[in-house]
Amino acid sequence: MFTGIVEGLGKVLQVEREGSNLRFWLESPFTAELKVDQSVSHDGVCLTVTGKDERTYSVTAVEETLNRTTLSAWKNGTLVNLERCMPANGRFDGHIVQGHVDTKAELLSVEDCNGSWKLTFRHDSNAGMTVQKGSICINGVSLTVVDSLVNAFSVVIIPYTWEHTNLRSLKPGDAVNIEFDILGKYMQKYLSGVGLSKDE
Repeated sequence: MFTGIVEGLGKVLQVEREGSNLRFWLESPFTAELKVDQSVSHDGVCLTVTGKDERTYSVTAVEETLNRTTLSAWKNGTLVNLERCMPANGRFDGHIVQGHVDTKAELLSVEDCNGSWKLTFRHDSNAGMTVQKGSICINGVSLTVVDSLVNAFSVVIIPYTWEHTNLRSLKPGDAVNIEFDILGKYMQKYLSGVGLSKDE
């Protein structure tokens, strides 16, 4: 489990095709502390460390992950938001993030608000829902929804987050990984009654 508080930026150094999968080699500020089998959030996608040396480590994304996220567009030099899973004795500074991306969203606009930046995104209305002042995870970053529509939402980025994540490099038309709030997803499913077992 993650909290959406980015620890640092990683850089993709190499991409290898392995059948229908892609294996990525990255460098990060905490590579030396990683171990094989550890889970790390990469732009909001939970991936397992499959190999490492002193400077780099590798992760593998299967076809399902590549189809649902932006990872298929990664190339050498791509900057990635990283977060290691939350320790049992850690502080819960963001919100519950599973690292299971629901869908991709398109950045519609970036508004400079003289000290912050307002970003507006569009997504498939069937993919999930947002609520005003609720939580959303964008490229692994825990953020608060400002405006909430059926298929769009906006967030405001503070200077610290802008400087320490890859959100600052986004341009209108770019795709991002989004994970809707797990509590909202359970509530939405409960209210819809879809997939719920009933006593006969």
